[in-house]
Amino acid sequence: MATISLTVQPNALLLQSTRGEKSVPFSGDQELTAIGQRLNQELTDMGATELKLATPSASRFSATVVDLAGRRVDLATLVTDRTNIPVYGKENGVTSAAEAVDLASRHLTYYGVYGGKKNYGQEALLTLGNGFFGLRGAYLSVDASDDNYPGFYAAGLFNQLTTPVAGHDVVNEDLVNLPNAQFLQVSVDGTPIDPQHAKIVDAYRDLDMQNGRLTLATVIALAPDKHVVVRAEKVVDMKEWHHYAVRMTITPLDFGGTITVTSKLDGSVENSNVERYRAFNSRHFDVQKLAAQGATATLRAETKNSHVAFVIATKLAGAEDRAGPGRAAVVGVTAATEMAGGQSWTVTKDVVLFTSLESADLDAQAAALLPVVSYDTARDNAATVWRKIWQTSDIEIEGDVTSQKLARLNIFHAYVSASPIANPHLDASVGARGLHGEAYRGHVFWDELFNIPFYTQHYPDLAKSLLKYRYRRLPAARQYAASEGHEGAMFPWQSAMYGDEQSQFVHLNPITNQWDPDNSRRQRHVSLAVAYNVWYYYHNTQDVVFMKDYGLEMLLSIAKFWLSMAQYNEKTGRYDIAGVMGPDEFHEGYPGEDKGVTNNTYTNIMVVWLFAQLQKFQDILPADLWANSAKKAEFADSDWQQLNKVETKLALEISPEGIIFQYQGYFKLATIDLDAYRQKYGNISRMDRILKAEGKSPDAYQVAKQADALMAFWNLTPATVVNVFSDLGYDLPPDFMAKNLKFWLARTTHGSTLSRVVYSELAAQDHNAALSWQLFSEALSSDYYDIQGGTTAEGIHLGVMGATETIIQRDYAGVDDRGDVLTITPHLPAHWQSLHFKRLYKGAQLDFVITPEAVTVTADRALTIQVQGQPVQVPATEATTVKLTK
Repeated sequence: MATISLTVQPNALLLQSTRGEKSVPFSGDQELTAIGQRLNQELTDMGATELKLATPSASRFSATVVDLAGRRVDLATLVTDRTNIPVYGKENGVTSAAEAVDLASRHLTYYGVYGGKKNYGQEALLTLGNGFFGLRGAYLSVDASDDNYPGFYAAGLFNQLTTPVAGHDVVNEDLVNLPNAQFLQVSVDGTPIDPQHAKIVDAYRDLDMQNGRLTLATVIALAPDKHVVVRAEKVVDMKEWHHYAVRMTITPLDFGGTITVTSKLDGSVENSNVERYRAFNSRHFDVQKLAAQGATATLRAETKNSHVAFVIATKLAGAEDRAGPGRAAVVGVTAATEMAGGQSWTVTKDVVLFTSLESADLDAQAAALLPVVSYDTARDNAATVWRKIWQTSDIEIEGDVTSQKLARLNIFHAYVSASPIANPHLDASVGARGLHGEAYRGHVFWDELFNIPFYTQHYPDLAKSLLKYRYRRLPAARQYAASEGHEGAMFPWQSAMYGDEQSQFVHLNPITNQWDPDNSRRQRHVSLAVAYNVWYYYHNTQDVVFMKDYGLEMLLSIAKFWLSMAQYNEKTGRYDIAGVMGPDEFHEGYPGEDKGVTNNTYTNIMVVWLFAQLQKFQDILPADLWANSAKKAEFADSDWQQLNKVETKLALEISPEGIIFQYQGYFKLATIDLDAYRQKYGNISRMDRILKAEGKSPDAYQVAKQADALMAFWNLTPATVVNVFSDLGYDLPPDFMAKNLKFWLARTTHGSTLSRVVYSELAAQDHNAALSWQLFSEALSSDYYDIQGGTTAEGIHLGVMGATETIIQRDYAGVDDRGDVLTITPHLPAHWQSLHFKRLYKGAQLDFVITPEAVTVTADRALTIQVQGQPVQVPATEATTVKLTK
């Protein structure tokens, strides 16, 4: 173990160890990233395993903050994120490498003051929630601005508004930004402190993922000799899930005076998180009642068109009088005290929310709950439930502190977006951007495909509640199919409150600021994602009652839709599916058209797979169950006969060399020099917008936003996909994966965060460990580093978060549950020492420990698995270890 001691000198960082010392010079005009790169390289060269800060910290709140030529920087972030070397100091609690590793792997921290999209993005990643609502990680004392956005969202609470745009009436259905109820502002001797304009000399934000608690600490300079510390904490109650609480502690350091805390319940808010949406109408609710009495304030409102009523009530501990409405739709409550320098004063605020979507008699319920909850009950309930969640869902990675932190961050936000306590009581699913922002207007997409399997593995009832959201919208899906001249059920690309199509007909190109046609609704494969999640849930739970009441009817209704889409081609003797878009999204049709493409490979493979699964279900499910579900789905014997025909005659295309076509005619498109575009534009992830800005169309070129032709290999085992090709009469060569990876990666811009995870899995399947790790690590950190050009500001990318957990478990641990037998074929990254996680599989609770040398499995009932292709008997409650062959 090489411990390096770091001392900050006026113009250099002095590194010392028992082996010698090195100096890292810096200047005031150097970029911090450049200093960090040089420091990390020197630490690596010195063989550092831990870094001890010998210089006292420059922050009251963190042990690892140093002053570099007047700029403060947290070395724990600068070093550990890039090198996995833990950093600790001499004070402020973290005084050993072990403590530093624990902090880095269980906390998300930010030091310093940020603004604009960067701070918006950090607020998204600091969001707390319980599946019922999400509360962005903004400071308590801020209103919405270009630098801060205290958003508050309830699952499933949408509203539609109409805005005239480019000669069209554009209707948008938005996840509603609810009134800002967390607001607490500090005043000193009658003068309010506005943190958006105050001089903040020390700022530290800490998300404790293990306990679900956010701390926001600042030192504010009111004058050169007048400083106040404001420390705020937020907790979202995971048990009493209509409740959250905040606590604020104020400490005047070097002065005395009157300190006042003003609590505000602000019903004047709008939806303004996404800049490009601000041209649309965004005032979604009408305030019907505002009242304040003593320590409490209440707001009742109703959304303008969906007519969802909601009540928010707040309680400020220690409040002395009512300030009254400061302006329309705002009510305030204040508390004040006289303080001497060095004294601390703590106030707490409780907030309860009830909506007519999940509750009745809202005023009475709010009035009953508010007096019996407190900051302490919220804190304790959150800690208790999160403890259980981590016991069931944690992934422990030894040897990689940064991957550990980000894996836990992704798990944390999965349960912020949907929780096992609240969601079984809700009619909602998980939006593509969680409950963390307003991008995609909070809508539900096919991204469920990347999240519901994770929930299924740990909390099946939670997964079932999300699937029931789709089932309740089955009538709307049938109506949508009929409106397009089809039978069965066609789920919309974007779903919100009612299950009707919420995709727009126009899309703003931010490069040209022009409204272009948007045909993304043609991504009919969203119905296949719903079908896959139904299958996966049953495959892993064997929940026959779910299939009887919901699942089989959904599958048959979706299959009936695809049968109506498949048309027989007399010339080829095969069936074609036309008028669709694949996951690629860049191609809305053939050049000069916008009517979709024909025989998208991913779509057709998944249709054949669905038909095959229905044949298996007919064999294994009770006959009366099948008959009842078929009757509800209007799936007749003639449909079954047609299914058998289409299943073996659906058209695909591959080249003689084994390259899989994305769709029929794709290879007739022109190739494009992506390297030249990179040199010209830098980031070309949204190549579609670039081409349109040049007066061209992506429909004319071989360019892809994300995995499409190979996407089925994410859902299904390689053997399953190869068998689909074979059963349809198409043979793939033995080296098809390597050829296709090379071909498609050269044409893919990774315009979606989901692109990297899919290609990472494909690379792992092709035994290309280096490529798999490169793509996985980029995906794992994609929101943390906001690699999509500031889009994390508008909400996390929940799909990629769920998908990274799949990569870790299914590819790196090698635990694959998609076949008839659970198989384990590990491919750990070279620097990972071990993986440990638990999950459910067909009613069994399994515990896995994976190392480079062995696999250890413990199950609560006996079962047979396969390790590296060999059968292994796992007895109940006994750890079974199998040595791995290299």
